[in-house]
Amino acid sequence: MPLLEVDDCVLVVIDAQRNFYPPKRLDVDRLRLDETVRRIAWIARVAGELNVPVVVTEEEPDYNDHTDDTIRVALPADAVTFPKNAFSVWDNPEIAGGIEATGRGTTVLVGLETDICVAHSALRLHAAGKRVVVVDDAAFSPGRAHEAGLRRLAASGIETLSAKELFYDWVRTIERANAFHEATSDLTVPPGVRL
Repeated sequence: MPLLEVDDCVLVVIDAQRNFYPPKRLDVDRLRLDETVRRIAWIARVAGELNVPVVVTEEEPDYNDHTDDTIRVALPADAVTFPKNAFSVWDNPEIAGGIEATGRGTTVLVGLETDICVAHSALRLHAAGKRVVVVDDAAFSPGRAHEAGLRRLAASGIETLSAKELFYDWVRTIERANAFHEATSDLTVPPGVRL
């Protein structure tokens, strides 16, 4: 897998909504979900600092509420949000148009759920000839569904990498990494990553 070109990437945040997993869902590892949400927010801030366009989707926002506040406040001011009616972002004409409007050829996916909306989006974008990368530690499904989704992506030839790998692909050099960390001291490492 070649390195990602920061100037060719668009970040798509899929359905990272406040009420996607209501408290009555006992099969959800809340600590892992919270860490994933913090990691998505971190990636969104990094994207904003590096001028990577951000597209946000919300599935049934009247029911699932809007994007989690932790992520929402981290989004760059020019991020665009679309309602989502089909599981794949590519099967929603407005979202597909928003992705195309960025002029970027590589779609970086994060969000919920790894085995459904993230997987469907990755597979459909890939079939449309796009380079697709899923950030595996910034995607979430409860229980074993997360790993099942990652296995399906791997079997389909979809690239995956970690938030840390994404960052270093985007900055490329020690000089750029150091300059980034000096300018944004609170973005040194993704949440949950220990150097």
